[in-house]
This record gives sequence, C-alpha cells and structure tokens, in this order.
Amino acid sequence: MRLNAGSVQPLITKNLNIRPWPRQSRKVACLTGASELELQEIRTMRQVTRRASLSILAGSALLSAASIGSGPASANEYPARPLRMIVPLGVGGTSDTIARAVAEKVSVALGQKIIVDNQPGGGSIRGTMVAKQAAPDGYTLLFGGSFNLASNVTLIPDLPYDPVKDFEPISRMFDVSLMLVVHPSLPAKTLQEFVALVKQKPGQLNYASIGNGSTSHLTMELLKKTAGIEISHVPYRGASQAMTDLLSGHVQAMMEPIASAGQHVREGRLKGLGFSGNKRSPIMPELPLISETYPGFYSSAWGAVLVPAGTPKAVVMKLNRAFVEVLSSPEMRDYISKLGAEAVSSSPEALSAYIKSEIPKWGDIIQHSGAKLDD
Repeated sequence: MRLNAGSVQPLITKNLNIRPWPRQSRKVACLTGASELELQEIRTMRQVTRRASLSILAGSALLSAASIGSGPASANEYPARPLRMIVPLGVGGTSDTIARAVAEKVSVALGQKIIVDNQPGGGSIRGTMVAKQAAPDGYTLLFGGSFNLASNVTLIPDLPYDPVKDFEPISRMFDVSLMLVVHPSLPAKTLQEFVALVKQKPGQLNYASIGNGSTSHLTMELLKKTAGIEISHVPYRGASQAMTDLLSGHVQAMMEPIASAGQHVREGRLKGLGFSGNKRSPIMPELPLISETYPGFYSSAWGAVLVPAGTPKAVVMKLNRAFVEVLSSPEMRDYISKLGAEAVSSSPEALSAYIKSEIPKWGDIIQHSGAKLDD
C-alpha cells in the first residue's frame, strides 16, 4: 500500500546531502574460535595443572566479555558515525517528506546525522532488501509501512524477505487516514446514503484508486466487504489522473488522504463522506469516521522505522528513545498533522505486534478482492 508522491508538497530539507552509502568492511571477531584454540593448547600441555587450566579459561572468558562490550551493543558509544535511513519509495511523497523531517530531528537527538537514502523500485522490494542485507549494527535504518511490511506479503509471491523475522522494530512513525470522497453529482450526502445508493445500482458505479494494491484500492475493498456493496474498481497509475477524472465525474468515488482531497471538499468540488482512521481529523473534525457507521472499520497508510534482525538490544532501545522523543514533541506532531497525518510512536514490542496483525488483515482483503499489483 503506497502513499502517492503527489499527495503533498515535498519537504525541502536544507543541507541534506543524499548520496550512496559507502559499503563498509565487515570484521567479525570469532570469539568461540579463540576459546577452542586455547583449550586445545591446554590439552597438549602435559605438565599443566588444573589450577592453571582454570586460570586460562577464566582469562579467555573475561577477554570475550570485554570484546562484546566494546561492540555495537555499547549504547554509550553508539552512534560513532553517521547513519542512513533507507526509504524504499521515490522522493517527494508524504512518506518521504515525513521520514526526512523525523530523521533530521533524530539526528540532533543522537548527535550523528541520518542520511535519507531513497531506493525505490520493485514494489519497494529493492530498498527493503538493501536494509535486510545490511550489517545489524544500528547504522542502517529502514523506513517501512503498510506497503512493504504488510500487503506485500500477500501481493508478491515468493517475497524475498520476511517482515517479522528479518527486521527488528524500532517505533511507529505516523498514520495517514483516507477520506471517502465522491463527485457532487451523486445524491448521497452521507456514508449511509452512499452505501444505499450503491446497493440500488450494484456494479453500475465505480471508484478510482492510485493503483492496484495501493492504500486507496484496498481501503475501498475493505469498505465493500464490510458494507456488502458492489462498486467497480478503476485503477490509475498515480493520484493525479485519478483525481482529475474524479473531479470531472468520469469516476464517482475514491479513497484519498485529506492532504490531496481536503481542499477540493472545502471548495465544494467533492463531497467528503467519512474517514478510515480511528480518530476524527483535526483538519476536518466535522467529518465522521467510517467506524461510526461500521464499528471496527479501520485503515491507514502507516509508517515505521526498523533495523536489520540481530541488531543489539541496547542499540534498538537507544534508537527507540530518540524516535519516541522526536515524535512526541509538539513541534513534530503539529508538522505531521499539517500534512494530513498523525504522529505516532510506540515501543518495539508494540510495533512488532501491530505488523503481525496487519499482515493477515490485508491478506484477507487481497485474497477476497483478487487484488494484484500492476505489471
């Protein structure tokens, strides 16, 4: 599920130098091998006493402990150099904009710059795989979301990564609720009237989405299943043409973030019927939630930050504290709210549970609707 690059104006981050990250050499200290060598030497020493053997083993254990303490698990020393955050999407969309803003502030909290590295392509697989294959040392972060961590599991056969096993969650970052908007020519003024109208004309009305498998597509499919309605899907390659055709009346409805649809609703070019999130929008508080009609209904395009599996717990927790601090600040909450999103932070455990719940939820909708990605 993807946020469209045209949803909002991109954030212009001054002095942000985006460049390919240099491949770092990997030096792995094999502590077990060193210990075995010492034991072998002990066995071959015929005159060594039991006390001497124990002394050598104790020294080896202390050396191993010291070596581990000096690695990346030492939160006091981390980070000692710049980090990179891989965003598996293009530059300029809502996700990229928020990721850059948060990365800039977290850089200050950590005392090291976070360089945003956009690596789109392959349904977000390319960038996600780069993060998966990076050293688990806390210096490579992954921006993830509903698109690459939930829906891709069902949409893409033989997905080369496991969102649960291959990454360590750090924190949630934001939620973007979608707004059900319809063309003014439709007589429906409320969600209930829209559902009744569609039921009167099964298969005769249609809705636009920004692409197969996108947030706007799957959220409408969730509404179709929940409300028991039949409305035809017209997929577009992006929000611009989809919105143009909705405004001209070629399609009748669409699920779209408030950032791109809100102004059209305020100026009367579209009618807003409800939000897909679990909180009313502070931008348009008069618009009801879909869940007020259909309890339990919830959909959002969400973002989060993760690191490769195996990253030391001390590093994970230091990153979590930094992201939670930034995302909880009034300044960041206000900034993200103006983009039509809600700043959200969490513990690593809460993010892990959330990802595990999203995978089957969207898997069921994808299978029920027969949704497939565009070729």
